[in-house]
Amino acid sequence: MKKILIVEDDAFLQGLSAKKLSKEGYSIITASDTPEGLKALEENPDIVLLDLVLPGGDGYMILAALRAKESMKDTPVIIFSNLAEDKDIKKARDLGATDFMIKSNFTLDELAEKVKELIG
Repeated sequence: MKKILIVEDDAFLQGLSAKKLSKEGYSIITASDTPEGLKALEENPDIVLLDLVLPGGDGYMILAALRAKESMKDTPVIIFSNLAEDKDIKKARDLGATDFMIKSNFTLDELAEKVKELIG
C-alpha cells in the first residue's frame, strides 16, 4: 500500500484529505506542524502533500530536508497552500516541489486524481 504524508495544520482540511485518500486505498501519515512533518519523513512516504504555512517553521524547511535525503530526492511533493504569489510558487519549485495546488482552487477529487497521476 502506497504511503501518503499529509503535512497540514488545518485539522479540518487534514482530516478531509486523509479520509478521501484513505478511501482511495492509500496509507495515510499525518503531521500538523514542522517538527512532526520532519519526523514523519522517517516513514519514507511515497508522496508528500505539504502546506507551506505551518507552526514551528514552514513547509519550505520540510521540502529542503526531504530533498536532502538521498532516499527521497525523487519523492513527489505536492504543495497545497493559500500562498499563491509567484514568488512562493517559484521558491517551492526551486526547492523541488513537483506540483503546486492553491487550496481554494481544487476539490478533494482533483487532489486524489493528482496523487494517482504521480504514484498510481
